[in-house]
Amino acid sequence: MSVELSPITDADIAAVADFLHVNYQDRIPWARSRLAGPWKVDAPNHGFMLREGQRILGAFLAFYSERRVAGKVERFCDLGSWYVLPEFRFHSIRLLKALLAQDGYHFTSLTPNDKVVPILARLGFRFLDTSAYLIPNLPWPTPPGQTTISLDPDVIGSALNGIELELYHDHAQALAVRHIVLIRGPDSCYVMYRETRIKGVPVAGIVHVSNPELFHSAILPLTRHLLVRHRLLATSAQLRIIGYKPSLAFKMPPPPKLYRSASLEPNQIDDLYSELVCLPY
Repeated sequence: MSVELSPITDADIAAVADFLHVNYQDRIPWARSRLAGPWKVDAPNHGFMLREGQRILGAFLAFYSERRVAGKVERFCDLGSWYVLPEFRFHSIRLLKALLAQDGYHFTSLTPNDKVVPILARLGFRFLDTSAYLIPNLPWPTPPGQTTISLDPDVIGSALNGIELELYHDHAQALAVRHIVLIRGPDSCYVMYRETRIKGVPVAGIVHVSNPELFHSAILPLTRHLLVRHRLLATSAQLRIIGYKPSLAFKMPPPPKLYRSASLEPNQIDDLYSELVCLPY
């Protein structure tokens, strides 16, 4: 039988999730994620797959979003997990070409493995500056009452407004991120992070910071909170997200992240509305 290429529709989610669970990664809750983000978007598909009859041979997931950038609504497609059975790998590029053939999208690849990076670079993807630092989470003594740190959804919702409140509502049910609000006087900072591991060490990976100045001034109570309350031994953060080099931080190897766009600049690309926030690894 011939190998057929087709979009992943809602009716295919269970079968593709089972395929990825059995053949690719059995620790990721593919079915619970429904192979999509929890935000509302008119997505054309959930990516593309290869089939031989009813047998799935491979899949390339995609996470779509519509976002306002510089006053204009832009459409994004984040390239997610890509897996094809070894004996059919020569068909793999068909999946990527099908995704990139979709007009009107800015494409991101925020979780590529080392084999995917050179392929994307040859197809016109550009690298984002992902200079990053690792901050040890230590039990610093912190003066009481200066900074309020809350995970309470009601507190977070009441502290945020505008685009930050929209971001929180869109990501509140995303499986791979946690949410914190820092409050100091009239100011607040919304922090989104992933719980991950670096060389076996449990780490908070910062995904979004709404107020870099407050984040900077509250870094000691925040990292203490992450250590004491969540048993996370360090915090990793990229300069493009937090805007500065933290004190007592160690430089990390930059993770590869790429994008392809005819009009957007690197500073208009972030880690939100992507596989990074949807799938815990």
